[in-house]
Order: sequence, then structure tokens, then C-alpha cells
Amino acid sequence: MEWFTAPDYWLSRLVFQRALAVMYLVAFLTAALQFRPLIGERGMLPVPRFVERVPFRRAPSLFQLRYSDRLFACCAWAGCAVSAALVAGLDALLPLWGAMLLWLVPWALYLSVVNVGQTWYSFGWESLLLETGFLAVFLGNDEVAPPVLVLFLLRWLLFRVEFGAGLIKMRGDECWRKLTCLDHHHETQPMPGPLSWFFHRLPRPLHRVEVAANHVTQLVVPFLLFTPQPVATAAAALMIVTQLWLVLSGNFSWLNWITIVLALSAVRFPADPPSVSPAPLWYEVVVLAVAALLLFLSHRPVRNMVSRRQVMNRSFDPLHLVNTYGAFGTVSRVRYEVVIEGTADEVAREDSDWREYEFKGKPGDPRRWPRQFAPYHLRLDWLMWFAALSPSYAGSWFGTLVERLLENDRATLRLLRRSPFPADAPPRFVRARLFRYRYTTWRELRETGACWQRTYVREYLPPTRLAGAPDRP
Repeated sequence: MEWFTAPDYWLSRLVFQRALAVMYLVAFLTAALQFRPLIGERGMLPVPRFVERVPFRRAPSLFQLRYSDRLFACCAWAGCAVSAALVAGLDALLPLWGAMLLWLVPWALYLSVVNVGQTWYSFGWESLLLETGFLAVFLGNDEVAPPVLVLFLLRWLLFRVEFGAGLIKMRGDECWRKLTCLDHHHETQPMPGPLSWFFHRLPRPLHRVEVAANHVTQLVVPFLLFTPQPVATAAAALMIVTQLWLVLSGNFSWLNWITIVLALSAVRFPADPPSVSPAPLWYEVVVLAVAALLLFLSHRPVRNMVSRRQVMNRSFDPLHLVNTYGAFGTVSRVRYEVVIEGTADEVAREDSDWREYEFKGKPGDPRRWPRQFAPYHLRLDWLMWFAALSPSYAGSWFGTLVERLLENDRATLRLLRRSPFPADAPPRFVRARLFRYRYTTWRELRETGACWQRTYVREYLPPTRLAGAPDRP
């Protein structure tokens, strides 16, 4: 079938595949370095406890069959190795069927991780990586030209990411319709970046322009992805520029980066295609069958998008094949942060020597400037932002976090930037307090060097000690 392939997109496929492999590498590296204190055998939300109550059909995963921290580590590091091999182009050296199987490996491994990751893996970009990665399995390698249907499905996915995000904003917080959300967003977003303070201090009229431009990019431009070239390339390029602007303004894990990767698949690079053999019949049949399945499953995210009760970041099947996306339908006006402190004093009093735990990414010390971490994902830091919004978001894991801090648990402390207590002298008590944070003004920044100003709000968790801990002599 001559219509089946699009030879002019061979370089688009190459760039897309290598960039996607980098996203896989970051995701597996994040899992390998953080899983023990989060979902490990002694984690805050242990996988063994999860698989006891959730059947395989609801959360298919290798770890439903057997779990150990050693097995999880092997899978995560194996995912890193396969991802690195894909970055290096190993799939191009294999026959077509071998390349497809190689791309299937990181998808299956990461699906196993996400489906037992619970709250720590409940973010939309997890499903986005899986849906994109599944499509990459059928994109082929140097033996054949890129299939038109898979390229279309990649654009369909990009359309749902952008258009869904645009709709949830227009239906959600009124500040998106009034063009005022960016008066608050850069200050209250989950994890600010090193430039977020400066973005917040941009003139308010410019914030209005930013929001209006965002609406155009998310509600109008996505339709241009399905127009002839070079219009589709221009639409994808505009999305890439918008996503890079978001990369500069905050830390959103790999959400922006994988959206850029998707947009690259719609760009037609000016390069002569190499000569390739016609696609084999078995490959055409497989691609046609998969495309038909995914288009059928798309009715659920479409119904969600047109619904007045649209939801964000929902998976409609346990394999995360076709999902719905969206972000920041509501923007907080005030930033709250949970500050965790410990003391070695025998009696916990207000005037005890309370020492603050420092997190890697979330705001803490008002004088410490935020750093850039994305696309790397600091899962605990992100969940601490939700915990500050409401204790109900942290009810399943916060108590265990405090317990691990009281034990000076090494794996948990590696999630933090710094513990105020030496390894052989854990705190006697740990408490948590809620503070309101706001960005300093230009004048305050010059005078104090602090980018944040914080005000005590209330007690979040009273001084707590380990149950049955003996009194020290």
C-alpha cells in the first residue's frame, strides 16, 4: 500500500525516537533512585501491601507476580540500560520485528512501575509517557518509512494534550477567562524554578498577553496539526516554543519535554529520505489493527473533553493506551508550605532547639533560591505541595514519612537536601508547621537577599515521637 508510509518524515521519526528514549531514561533513573523510601518494602506506600488488595486485571504489573526491592532495582536499571541503548540507536541495527520488541521493553517495564506506584505515580505525565511509548513501538526503524497512521496517532495524542489542557482552563478557574491566572501561578505552582521569581515580577499586562497566547496555542493551534505542510510544522513549532517558555518558568517534571517530543513528530525536516524497502504485509496488518483499536478507545477521552464535567489526567484502561490530560484547571491564590522540624531535646517545647529539614526542590529556607530539576521528577517534593493544600492529600503517607525521619532512615534522608541531625543521633521529636509563602519584592530582595517571605499559619502536626521510644539517660 503506497499510502501506508510517509518517507518524508524519516528524520522526524529519528529525532522523535531518540528524544523519547531520553525521556524513558529520565523516568527510569527517577524510579531507580527514589523507589525504596516511596514504594519499597519499607516505603511509605509499600508495593507488597498494594498488590495484596489490588488484582492484576486492575493494575497489570510484573510486580503483581513477585516483588522485592532487588527485583524492582533490577527492572529500573534495566530500563535505564535499554533506554540508553535506544538513545544510541540500537533499534536501527536490528530487523524491524527486533526493533519493535526492543521498544516494547521500556513500555512494559515502566507500565509495571506506574501500575504499582500509587500516589507517587498519579501524575498525568506518567500516562503520557506510556501512551507515547506504546505508539513508538509501531513507528518502525530504518527498514521501512514511518507509517502514516502512527504519525497521525501521535498528532492525535498531541492534540488531546493541548486541547484538553485548554478546555479544562476555560471550564475551570475564572482567572483563565479573565486572563489573570499568571498574577498568581508562578508564585503558587508546585515547584518553582530559578527564573520563576522573575516571571512573577513581569508586568501584569504582559501576564494577560501570556494567558491569551496560551489560549490560542491550546484551543486553536492544535487543529492546525491536521492541515497540510508547512502549516502543520508551523503549528508544532509554535507549541514547542510555548513549552520551552513553560520550561523556563517552572519545574514540571517531563510534562513539557515530552510534549515537545510529541510536537517534533509533526515537524517535517527538510531532508531527502533514504531509499527503503516496502513495508512487509505483517507489519501493515499489525499497524492497522493497533490503529483501529486506539481510535476505538479514543471515544472515552473525546466524551470527557466535550463533557461539562471534564476531568484531568485520567486513564481509561489499565494499560494506559488512551488517556485524557490537562493541568491547572484551578490556580491557587496563596502558597502554603509544610515545614518539617526535629529536635533532640528530651521534652518538646516551643523554645526547644527545633531544626528544619531541607528539601531539594520545594521552598524551605527563604534565602535559598530554587533550582532547576525538570525533567527529573522529585516525587516527595511534589506531594509535599499537595500536602500543604490539604492534609487529606497526605493522609496515606505523611505519618510514615515522620516515622522514617525519627529513625534517621538513610533511604528516606536521601530524598532530602539535608538532614539537620547526624546519622548516629536521630531526633527525639519531629513536628510540622504550616507557613504562608510569598515572593519578596524587588526592594526586599535587594535588602535581604531572600526570594521568599514566610509567615507562620498554624500547627500541621504536633511534636511526635516513636511509639515506645525509651527515655534517654
